[in-house]
Amino acid sequence: MMSIARARRLWWGFGPAVLIVVVALTIWAALTNGPAPAGPHALASAGPVSSAPVPSAPVSSAPVPSASSSGGSLQDCVAATVAGLSAEERAGQLVMVGTSVNQPRGLGPAVARYHLGGVFLAGRSKRSAGALRADVDALQRHAGLPLLVALDQEGGSVQTLKGPDFPLIPSAERLGRSSAAELRQTVRDNARRLAAAGITVNLAPVADTVPAGLGTRNPPIGAFHRQYGSDPNRVAEDVRTVVAASQDAGVLTIVKHFPGLGRVRANTDTSTRAVDGTATATDPYLEPFVAGMQAGTAGVMMSSASYPRLDRQNIAAFSRPIVTGLLRDRLGYPGLVMSDDLGAAQAAGSVPTGDRAVRFVAAGGDLVLTIRPQDAGPMTGALIAAAGKSPAFAARVTDAARHVVQSKYRAGLLRCPTLPAG
Repeated sequence: MMSIARARRLWWGFGPAVLIVVVALTIWAALTNGPAPAGPHALASAGPVSSAPVPSAPVSSAPVPSASSSGGSLQDCVAATVAGLSAEERAGQLVMVGTSVNQPRGLGPAVARYHLGGVFLAGRSKRSAGALRADVDALQRHAGLPLLVALDQEGGSVQTLKGPDFPLIPSAERLGRSSAAELRQTVRDNARRLAAAGITVNLAPVADTVPAGLGTRNPPIGAFHRQYGSDPNRVAEDVRTVVAASQDAGVLTIVKHFPGLGRVRANTDTSTRAVDGTATATDPYLEPFVAGMQAGTAGVMMSSASYPRLDRQNIAAFSRPIVTGLLRDRLGYPGLVMSDDLGAAQAAGSVPTGDRAVRFVAAGGDLVLTIRPQDAGPMTGALIAAAGKSPAFAARVTDAARHVVQSKYRAGLLRCPTLPAG
C-alpha cells in the first residue's frame, strides 16, 4: 500500500490561484448535480421524525466534471489519494486537534505521528499575519497530506486573530442589521486576510437562530450576540451571503451548529443540560443551515446538544438519525461533516475519549474536533482499532477520509495531476 509520504510527493502542492477557483467551481457543480437540499416549503411539508432514521433522499452519484486540465476528475483524484493511504493514515485524517495560536509549532510532532487531518488554532492573538504564516508553514512541513488549518473568526467576542493585520469584526448580531453589501465586504476582507496567513477554514458562520424573547438567556449564542437574528429566513439570507463571500475569497466555511443551538438554555462546553425540545425535521430554524448548504458550504458542524424529538438517546454529534438520517439523507448534504469540540466539552464528558471519535464517525461524521492535543493518540487509536474489528466501520472511515480529502482539494491544498489510464 502506498505510504502517505509517497502520496504527498505525488499529490501535494499549493496550486496557483486559478486552480483554487477551478476546484471550487467543480465541487459546486458536483453539489448541484444531486438534488438540491430541501427548501422552506419542503421542510414545512415533511413529516416529523423520532429516533428512527428519516426517509432517504440520497445525493446523486453522477461523476464530477474534470478538475484539472492535466486530466482526471476530482472524484478520481480524491479516490486515488485515499486509496494510497494506510489504515492509520486514513484514521488520522479524521481528527483535527487544537493548539495554541501563539505557539502552534509545538503540535508538529503529533501531526506527523498521528497523520492528523487538521489543526485548530485556539485562543486569542495579536500576532502579525507573517509570523502566523511562518508557523503554519512549519506545521504543514510535518504533514503527509496538507493540513486543514482552522480557527474561530466569527467577529464580536469570538475572534481569534486581532491586531493591525486583523481588524475587529462586528458581531454577527450587528452585521445582521447591516446591508448585504456591507456583510459581504466585511466577510470578504476577513477571509482574504486569513488566507494570506495560511488559514484554510473558518469555523463560521453561525446559522443558529435565537428567538427574540430568549436573547441573551441563550448561553452559547445569544449571550455573546453570535446570531445574525431571530428570524430564520433573514438568518438564512445572511448565511448564504457569508458562505459565498468567504469561499470566493479562498477560505472554506463550516456552517454551525446543526441542527441549532439557538433555543437551548445551557452551553454544551460547560454543561450536559443543553436540550432543544422543539426541533423536528420540519423546524423552520433549519432554514439557515439549508441556505448554507445551497450556497455550497464546504462543511457543517454538528451540535453537541440533545434533541429528543429527533433522537431520544444521543446528543446530535453521536446521533445517526440526526447526522445521517436528517442531514445526509433528508436534506441531501454531501459535504464535510465535523464535530464541535469533543475534547474538553462537558456534553461529551461521560464518554471515553477514544469512543467519542468512534461514535461520531459511526453516526456519519467525518472530522472530529478536539481542542486538547493529548486526545490525538486516543482518538486515532480508537478509530484504527474499531476499523480493524469491523469491515463496515472501516468502510465508513474510508468514506469519511474521502470527505476530508475532498475538502483539501477544494481548499487548493492538493492538486489533481494526470491519472494513469485504467
